[in-house]
Amino acid sequence: MKILYVASEVAPYSKSGGLADVAHALPRALSARGHEIRVVTPLYATARIPNAEDTGRSVRLRFPFGDLRASIRMARPAPRHEVWFLEHQGFYGRPGLYGDGHGEYGDNHRRFAFLAVGALSAAQAMHFAPDVVHLNDWQTGLGALALARGFRGTSVGEARSLFTIHNLAYQGVFPKSVMGDLGLPWDVFTPMGLEFYDQVNFMKSGLAFADALSTVSPTYAQEIQTESYGCMLEGMLRARAHELHGILNGIDVHEWDPHADPYLPAPYDARDLSGKAVCKAELRHRFGLPDPDHVSDAPLFGVVTRLAAQKGISLLLEAVPTLLDRGAEVVVLGNGDHWYEDALRSLAAARPDRFRVFLGFEPALSHLVEGGADFFLMPSLYEPSGLNQMYSLRYGTVPVVRATGGLEDTVRDAALPDGTGFKFRDFDVGGLLWASGRAMDWWWHRRDDLDALRRRGMLRDWSWDSSAASYERLYASLAG
Repeated sequence: MKILYVASEVAPYSKSGGLADVAHALPRALSARGHEIRVVTPLYATARIPNAEDTGRSVRLRFPFGDLRASIRMARPAPRHEVWFLEHQGFYGRPGLYGDGHGEYGDNHRRFAFLAVGALSAAQAMHFAPDVVHLNDWQTGLGALALARGFRGTSVGEARSLFTIHNLAYQGVFPKSVMGDLGLPWDVFTPMGLEFYDQVNFMKSGLAFADALSTVSPTYAQEIQTESYGCMLEGMLRARAHELHGILNGIDVHEWDPHADPYLPAPYDARDLSGKAVCKAELRHRFGLPDPDHVSDAPLFGVVTRLAAQKGISLLLEAVPTLLDRGAEVVVLGNGDHWYEDALRSLAAARPDRFRVFLGFEPALSHLVEGGADFFLMPSLYEPSGLNQMYSLRYGTVPVVRATGGLEDTVRDAALPDGTGFKFRDFDVGGLLWASGRAMDWWWHRRDDLDALRRRGMLRDWSWDSSAASYERLYASLAG
């Protein structure tokens, strides 16, 4: 099949979150299965594109706010897999993807309307007639409307559309004045269209006009149809429940491989875990924990996260002092909300013997946390798919997670014969401490069982192959 894949960020060229990883890995897996994949994304000022080609092609779009042209540059990551970059200095030649230190860019409605419609025009300019147009998150939502209304009768007009929700909490909501600014037809400004409490919602465009919907785990597909997780769109999602598919993300098993990870001081695998002790010693050294000769062999909990409410940082801050008092050590790598950063600094200053934090993000250090920690904490309020719990399972770092979204789908509780981690359900500090306490009990008293738990997680297939096969079947059902 021929797939046009549209995303606002694509690793390694641009990234703010997990969408970029998916937009890199899924097309690569699909192209390896024999499909023709063309990914369209903005050419941001921060993008690094070795060996990019100038295609000599461009797109020209006419909006009420003006006529715009963007050239198309191209990279070829793999056979049958091309990435097309829309180059528009005014829209994308900025220091941030979506905003800067002052907040979101005020013209994001224009920037991503241009991406959504420009991707379809790019397919025309590049003489690519897709079977399926795969749109991702609110930044591409208008593409579903454009394909349904504006491109019928064109070379892309016969394509079917799939809209994937990566995180429903981010919806692209703008004043209704953007209807006129973008030239959107007013007949779609309805509760089952783009209207959202007298504003315009780009996410709703994808939900209303795509031929099929998907999200990034089976449990999250069910959760977003409820009031607790639906972000005020649960009614619309329930109305399209029969067209909503939950497909779990995979991970890059070549980048995340404890047996061949260049960031680890010693390799290991499920057959031989001895290298993990070397990684733990290096992790403790890198974070400045006391010399292990002078402390007991304590269980080490690792955290790699964005410091945001979604990630359960409030629970973490409340639980850590008790974990330390019970004999654990904890290291945190992440950045985000300033309030959380300040609170973590204060906690680290109060308990430097057992708690350390690195505010920022370093790929090498994130790999070392996954390789060196004994347990990995993910007390998320919600987690559409999650990647770190899969990294942790692959690295034999037993996850302690809240049973929500992709965490529920990927981690089996230790009480089960096929268990791989420790889970709790209620979003409260008691649940987190209960699950962490179970993990510590296995560390102190059931070490052989804990090693068996590690090996089960490491032997699971976390590659994109299974996910790509699921998308392949969905594409085929759409394309007929």
